[in-house]
Amino acid sequence: MRLCRPLAVALGGLALSVLTMGPAAAAQGTFVWVGPKGKAYAIQNPPDRKCLGMAQEARGPQNATKKALVVYAKPKCKGASHRLAPGQSASGSVHFASVIFNPR
Repeated sequence: MRLCRPLAVALGGLALSVLTMGPAAAAQGTFVWVGPKGKAYAIQNPPDRKCLGMAQEARGPQNATKKALVVYAKPKCKGASHRLAPGQSASGSVHFASVIFNPR
């Protein structure tokens, strides 16, 4: 899946940190969501216990990682939350502005 330029820039540092941390500190697998204009976006092996802000509209999270995650309605992992176990998905009506993998 292709990432648009703003999202690629926002997640560029994330990709670098995931590469340097190694698999022990990552939620191995893929996190998928729907962004603007209904396009699907994904990140592989997101870092554990780090709040990630979404750079644009995000909805319909799908947790294909091996660890639980929580999506939040507001930035900085605040506001209403929705927890997804490994393999779970939420409907497209679940909008979120931030996400954390393997929360405590």
